[in-house]
Amino acid sequence: MSVINTEAALHEAHRDNHTHRDVNGGWLRPAVFGAMDGLVSNLALMTGVAGGAVSQHTIIVTGLAGLAAGAFSMAAGEYTSVASQRELVEAELDVERQQLRKHPVDEMEELAELYVSRGVEPALAREVAMQLSRDPEQALEIHAREELGIDPDDLPSPAVAAISSFGSFALGAILPVLPYLLGATALWPAVLLALIGLFACGAVVAKVTARSWWFSGVRQLALGGAAAALTFGLGSLFGTAVG
Repeated sequence: MSVINTEAALHEAHRDNHTHRDVNGGWLRPAVFGAMDGLVSNLALMTGVAGGAVSQHTIIVTGLAGLAAGAFSMAAGEYTSVASQRELVEAELDVERQQLRKHPVDEMEELAELYVSRGVEPALAREVAMQLSRDPEQALEIHAREELGIDPDDLPSPAVAAISSFGSFALGAILPVLPYLLGATALWPAVLLALIGLFACGAVVAKVTARSWWFSGVRQLALGGAAAALTFGLGSLFGTAVG
């Protein structure tokens, strides 16, 4: 009895602790990286213009224009990319659907051979393939997973991708503009707020990586700060040359 109880306890412990993080990042990764992209690009744009010793009004207009242009560009690009990918997947699914309808036996044998290649005994692999192939929709799903590496019931939505990209980019891009909209007359509050946002984004990204939150935050802070410093220097150089 003690052995049985011990095994049961070990089984419960394994079941409770054997969990994995979402290696795909789910919605968190694209949302955070979209905001990070908006932060870095708009901060760099604004510091570059500010380096040219322009007026406060010009910096605000530049920041808002960069926000709008970047957000719409991200949304359009993401929509086109995801829509094209989905159309390609659906075309391949149609090909597989036709093959299952025209050559069901060959497709079943193909599935059986796949299981054999993974170590299943031939007789058992053929029996499993036969049972799975009885339902055409189930057979299509299995062939799509095994041959194409996709889930037909979980295809990405172009509209959702576009809206989320637009929103996350705009959220990040508004941070360096916000101090100016609230009455700031110098560049440093915008830079400070943007750098805090970059550190926060980097720390959040650590939730889907093996890095510590502070390392990820500092790394993103350094990269964004370097981009801002470089564009400010270029803006100062070009402003002097044009002036």
